[in-house]
Amino acid sequence: MNESKTLTDWSSRHCVPCEGGIDRVSADAAKRYLVELSNWSLEEDGKQISRKLNTGDFQTAVRHLNAIAELAEAEQHHPDLHLTGYRHLRVVLTTHAIGGLSENDFVMAAHIDRVVS
Repeated sequence: MNESKTLTDWSSRHCVPCEGGIDRVSADAAKRYLVELSNWSLEEDGKQISRKLNTGDFQTAVRHLNAIAELAEAEQHHPDLHLTGYRHLRVVLTTHAIGGLSENDFVMAAHIDRVVS
């Protein structure tokens, strides 16, 4: 695994199919990856990353949610999406099949950053 990836590298890649046969990313590697993905936070002892989006209104929050949902379908890697308080969207990425983070989560994070910017 090449641990010197940049944001440009992540956003130019696509998720790979996962049925549990891909490597987990260590918490140390995840911390290094998140230097480039500064809007994201490491959680659950390094098993997931999340980003909070505080939008100005409900329609913007739903627009972001729908854009992320379309991206998730295209990449076949689906985050947990939480819309609360009518304008607060929290996105949580983990690779459920392996019980932790994979490179797919960082690929998705970079793509999500692009679609909500």
